[in-house]
Amino acid sequence: MNTAPRAERWSGYALLTVLAIAVIVPFLSVFLASMQPSGEPVVGMAWPEQWSLENYRNAWSVAGFSELMRSSLIIAVGVVPASLVLAALAGYALGTMRLPGGNAVAALFIAGLTIPVELIVVPLYFDLRTVGLSDSYLGVILVEIALFMPFSVFWMRTHFRTTPQSLVEAARIDGASSATILFRVLLPLARPPLMTLGLLVFMWSWNQFLLVLVLIQDATKRTAPAGLGFFVGQNNTDVPMLAAGTIIVMLPITLLYLLFQRSFVSGLLQGAFKG
Repeated sequence: MNTAPRAERWSGYALLTVLAIAVIVPFLSVFLASMQPSGEPVVGMAWPEQWSLENYRNAWSVAGFSELMRSSLIIAVGVVPASLVLAALAGYALGTMRLPGGNAVAALFIAGLTIPVELIVVPLYFDLRTVGLSDSYLGVILVEIALFMPFSVFWMRTHFRTTPQSLVEAARIDGASSATILFRVLLPLARPPLMTLGLLVFMWSWNQFLLVLVLIQDATKRTAPAGLGFFVGQNNTDVPMLAAGTIIVMLPITLLYLLFQRSFVSGLLQGAFKG
């Protein structure tokens, strides 16, 4: 009687193990390479004879990661709060209100998920240059907010649509306004999906490469991934130092996930069960 559930459970464990190995092995390989002596040829997952942080110090100073990380942080801090506020407002309206053409607007946001960045990045550069926002943090922030908005609205609309309507109806009977229902009734319940969305948007913003590479030509305003790309081009023979630079760029995302992993997983599971 329990054969099928047991088989499903073990097959799930096996799949998760394979996925974990697929993530951990490349990360471990890069980390071990970063611990090798500078300039040393790296083959496979060689265990370093002597552990040293010298490659990290060299990569930080040569690539100028102080400025690169600051630029990435400025853009991410500008993108994440604005994306969450706009997504919550739009998701609330499209998910709980009967608006004329509301379904068409929702479909338009979903269609926006299919637009690749590579298709719009060049026209965006000329548009920003026309309005004087090229080579500026504000221009990149506005573009990234618009780029992430289709998924963000879709995510929050899905959450609000699956929220029990009895809560909204009870609040309306008590005379609560739409703003009161959103801020005092629904948003406190939306903490897990908002946390998950915030982490996703931060990760997408932090990892943007092509968009920032085209929109920002000023070397002093490059972000960490874009700066890492130039760093790789200038030091492509020093694999250990390149590996150290890669770990530096990955570290903020990794630490942020480890810090908020419970909220992140809770938001994903909540969306999966509700969907």
